[in-house]
Amino acid sequence: MSNPKSNARKAAVQALYQWQVTGQNLNLIEQYFIDQQFFAENVDDVQKNYFSELFHGVPQDLIAIDELLSEFVDRAVDAVDPVERAVLRLGTYELIHCTDTPYKVIINESINLAKCFGADGSHRYVNGILDKVAQKQRAEEIKSKRKTES
Repeated sequence: MSNPKSNARKAAVQALYQWQVTGQNLNLIEQYFIDQQFFAENVDDVQKNYFSELFHGVPQDLIAIDELLSEFVDRAVDAVDPVERAVLRLGTYELIHCTDTPYKVIINESINLAKCFGADGSHRYVNGILDKVAQKQRAEEIKSKRKTES
């Protein structure tokens, strides 16, 4: 994951994890990540802005995100492993709000995040859940993609 949006997602999932586990103030966590080496050198505004959008967007829309996820997860959203929960929330946020990014890109990026930070096999769980979220949230996009592929 080396493009600016991928790097922003990587930092956002780590920051969301920290927020979920500690309950710390969002602005304090954000500042910590901006000050870290991750953002220290050669970081463009796209990366910082996208990180901030994702990191603040998930908590702002948490009720809707968790309601959508609860339709597809096999337990209470809060009972999902914290790493998987952060990845799922991030991916769901993007599927809802980042309609300029193709759903397959969002799912693929989420799988990569789960492989990077999650337990063995967690990427399969993330893939299965986000695929269902995409089918509900991006039905028109999926339908038009299938038409162009056939």
